[in-house]
Amino acid sequence: MMKRVLCIAITALLMCAATADAGQAQNAEAIPPVPTPGMVTMVDLGANKCIPCKMMAPVIEELKKEYAGRASIVFIDVWERREQAQRFGIRGIPTQIFYDKNGKEAGRHVGYFDKKSIVQIFEQLGVK
Repeated sequence: MMKRVLCIAITALLMCAATADAGQAQNAEAIPPVPTPGMVTMVDLGANKCIPCKMMAPVIEELKKEYAGRASIVFIDVWERREQAQRFGIRGIPTQIFYDKNGKEAGRHVGYFDKKSIVQIFEQLGVK
């Protein structure tokens, strides 16, 4: 009887671990590759609940529409995906990181960043 209870407990533990790993894999798949291969990329690392990040949200949405197919613009909520803050080495939010079309980091900015300034960086990186 004791072996059976132990076997059931171990099986349940393994199933929970597998479910957690699958959930992490699904979350990891939700983030597109950054930088986007062959494309100028801006990643905006912030949180849906931080005030300056909320101010950035409409700017990001406008840029996504205006630069569709010409530049990749990715938002990552680092309060929901804490491992991404460490991955990108950020210390404050929002942080915008720019990559050239070869995937090399071309610049960073911390804090609210207006649309005009972002457009200037895109132009410097060759996005028309």
